[in-house]
Amino acid sequence: MRTLLTLLLAAIWICLAVAPTSAHHILGRPSYSLNEDSNTPPSMQVEVQLGDLFVTTMVYPAFPRLGVPSRINLYAKHTDGQLYTGEVGFSVRKITWLSWFGLGEESREIGRQLPDDNVFRQAFRLDREGDFLITVTLNVNGEPHMIDFPLRVGEAPMIGVLDIIIALVVLTIVAVTLVQRRRTMVGKVRETHGSGRS
Repeated sequence: MRTLLTLLLAAIWICLAVAPTSAHHILGRPSYSLNEDSNTPPSMQVEVQLGDLFVTTMVYPAFPRLGVPSRINLYAKHTDGQLYTGEVGFSVRKITWLSWFGLGEESREIGRQLPDDNVFRQAFRLDREGDFLITVTLNVNGEPHMIDFPLRVGEAPMIGVLDIIIALVVLTIVAVTLVQRRRTMVGKVRETHGSGRS
């Protein structure tokens, strides 16, 4: 009984630990892309260093919604202060439970951009709610590099795919434990009855 209670408490703790959190604003970031159609601060999605290139990616508005125009802004600068002037490609792919198995939707390109006032701006509008993977492709010293970052469109569900998978794994472990325990108890009872007869 104590083992079962421990497993259930562990399952609840894991589900709470991996439950999706609400999005948040990150303030104090460069406001080079705030304009008349940006009524909220950006959501900071990723900061990456590729060799001597430092890349900052932001999404406007901070909480993209279904069918509402949004945009990705990318700012890239070399460590010596030189700005990146190459072309940047943007693509998107919906994340589903099939994605865990390497299946699901193909990535689709949403645009290729050159710098505009030192910022790469890519507009997009998604017609479905859910979790998406944005891929940014750029060349650094002649080699292609990709940066992936997740994007949530719409409200996050109370229970996500990861939560369901973890709950199923925990329930399977609990069921196997209970079956094994019952078999052990039945075996002990039979041994006791068998030894009593002899």
